[in-house]
Amino acid sequence: MLPIVGPEVVTGSTRMKAGTATKLVLNTITTGAMIRLGKTYGNLMVDLRATNNKLVDRSQRIVMEVTGVSRDEATNLLERAGKSVKLAIVMQKLGAPRDEAERLLAQNGGVVRRVTKDEPPPIKER
Repeated sequence: MLPIVGPEVVTGSTRMKAGTATKLVLNTITTGAMIRLGKTYGNLMVDLRATNNKLVDRSQRIVMEVTGVSRDEATNLLERAGKSVKLAIVMQKLGAPRDEAERLLAQNGGVVRRVTKDEPPPIKER
């Protein structure tokens, strides 16, 4: 199936609309793949490791939003979870040690929702 883009707005320019359409199609496919692979929890990308300052902050905010803990608690939780957001969420929600949370995630295909059995947080307007 090909996206139908119609004629270009600027006559003589090529691939402007086709490039945008291709990007949208590929974004849709990869977003669906991330969801199917269990890399998300609701609309949050939780399969990430905090390897730089930007990701440390993002990881803390995600853990805070999903579990309701403070930033300091999220920081401590992420350290105990080896900087894995997914693991930190499961540890907090189940009150489980790291090895138990790892085992449960592995048994459930790495999908947080299958382990915690609860709904992800509602989508917030950003």
